[in-house]
Amino acid sequence: MRKSHIILAALLAAPLAACGQSATEETAAEGEAPAAGDYERGPHNGRLLRDGDFSIEVTVFEDGVPPEYRLYAYRDNEPIDPADVTAQVMITRLDGEETTFAFRPQEDYLRGQAVLVEPHSFDVVVVARAGDNRHRWEFESYEGRTTITDAAAEAAGIRTETVGPQEIGETIEIIGRVELDPAGSADVGARFPGTVVSVRANLGQRVARGQLLAEVESSNSLQVYPIYAPISGVISARNTNVGDIADSDPLFVIADPSRTVATFPIFPRDIERVRPGQAINIRGLEGERAQGSQIRDFLPLAEVTSQAVTARAALPNRDGFWRPGMAVRGQVTVASRRVPLAVRTDAIQQFRDFRVVFAKVGETYEVRMLELGEAGPEWTEVISGIRPGTVYAAENSFVIKADIEKSGASHDH
Repeated sequence: MRKSHIILAALLAAPLAACGQSATEETAAEGEAPAAGDYERGPHNGRLLRDGDFSIEVTVFEDGVPPEYRLYAYRDNEPIDPADVTAQVMITRLDGEETTFAFRPQEDYLRGQAVLVEPHSFDVVVVARAGDNRHRWEFESYEGRTTITDAAAEAAGIRTETVGPQEIGETIEIIGRVELDPAGSADVGARFPGTVVSVRANLGQRVARGQLLAEVESSNSLQVYPIYAPISGVISARNTNVGDIADSDPLFVIADPSRTVATFPIFPRDIERVRPGQAINIRGLEGERAQGSQIRDFLPLAEVTSQAVTARAALPNRDGFWRPGMAVRGQVTVASRRVPLAVRTDAIQQFRDFRVVFAKVGETYEVRMLELGEAGPEWTEVISGIRPGTVYAAENSFVIKADIEKSGASHDH
């Protein structure tokens, strides 16, 4: 399923422009044409904007300081004193937020007076005055952004949620195994001692309640009487054959495979924190299958060597996925607290050096760099990086990440 989603993602959106990259071509430097989809760069590797003999080089400086705009002014390709230039940069983000940056001259450049917050993805307007002349440019500077139609997103399994307050659970991971629920099994024996004259059920056979399992000739009355299944289930043990003498031992054991439990050894270091009634998320050691449950009870005796006490959690198994003996992993929620802002833990992806989710505006998805707090199996606290009420991709967000990476979008200024 995961591979098919990635393949679908590869067909979705057109390639993105890089951060600081324009969808329109800028005028090339004299005698040098920029590559298609690129733009002319200045001496500081920034975007060079030209208007007649005047030009401004737009750079984002983030070496040892929070990201900030730095502008370099030129006339006839020669640097001019930044004190002779006034400038503003206006950016408009995907969600409509607008920010205007003022500048002051410093050394040989104009320095922006505010931090340029991630992501560096917006529409840009640059206005500069030099002498009596006013110059204005517009360009797109996008990163971590892609467009996926709602129909394609639905086909890829992308689901959205809204950022808001949630209960964050503190969890403990425990390893256990699947077992048949003792309450879902039955020992089937003879009512009276005698000789087994027929056996109608085999090991592993599914039987229904009331189904004939065997017949026994009573040693006292010499009458043959039937033995029926008291419950529906699977024959998990057959302890008799024709000609055997039926006595007090069970002839069959019937187990209901839809009634399984997960059992977990709880070691002394955790015994004071794990209690009946606590929520537990149960997963196989491999694969994506997960099932929520609760710690149901504890077996009364500890294991002598390890001093572990066995906890049990109900594991309904209507489709037969959970097989007795399978190893499982449990995440037990031992405490919780309400936080003002949280996102789905499974929605978080790695993008460059950041942990991100993908905000959705219309049919466009864009990275939001997050500062994260406490993480739980279902929700993770967000300290900063996204606004309350933002809609984001909560399921299958890896499809969006794959589409952005496929486009070759980079953090380029």
